Amino acid sequence: MATNAAVSSGFRDAKRVQQAITAPLERKALHWLAARTPNWIGPDHLTVLGFAAQFLAGACYALAQWNRYALLAAIFFIGVNWLGDSLDGTLARYRGRLRPRYGFYVDHMVDTFGAIFLMSGLAASGYLHWQVAAAMLVGFLALSIETYLAAYTLSDFRLSHGLFGPTEIRILLVAGNLALLFSPQVRLWGRQLLLFDIGGAIGAAGMLAMAVAASIRHTTQLYNEERL
Repeated sequence: MATNAAVSSGFRDAKRVQQAITAPLERKALHWLAARTPNWIGPDHLTVLGFAAQFLAGACYALAQWNRYALLAAIFFIGVNWLGDSLDGTLARYRGRLRPRYGFYVDHMVDTFGAIFLMSGLAASGYLHWQVAAAMLVGFLALSIETYLAAYTLSDFRLSHGLFGPTEIRILLVAGNLALLFSPQVRLWGRQLLLFDIGGAIGAAGMLAMAVAASIRHTTQLYNEERL
């Protein structure tokens, strides 16, 4: 339900597209949680919780250079980040208290700064070279920008690309953290490489590839819709 301000401004709330692997199960879990969230907890509280958790996850990665068990604390905060970041919008929809413009803007600026904190922590951890962390951040920002522009121009807001969304990325991070506790390096092509360097390089390349593919697809669509 849009607010009067959103309607009077001509704002169109984009259609949400979520096709990730975990989406059906996640949707049920979030609705279950929303129905049981105390009334004194609002969507803004959850947004702040998610942001704080992502910041603390980055701090735990930075601390892991001295104590590897900080990786376990990072797993905890990644889980808390999922709760805050995923439940805030569901709770607003469940209670009929949507603010489309405010929610869209705040949620994605929080995601942007949260990603910067997380990648900075990974870069300082010693488990990932800063160049790979920077490439991951660039890939994330490129894909985010494409998603936001598509939401504005096509009213099509994709929460996932293919079978992967934010939750799948969190699951991969958690699995990677557990693997780091046992073996932070792997032998590949006769060389010892950091496990997260390999995963990070694949992730950065994947995000950039998805951004390029979506850009070509949406450019073609807009060109055909607005032929001169």
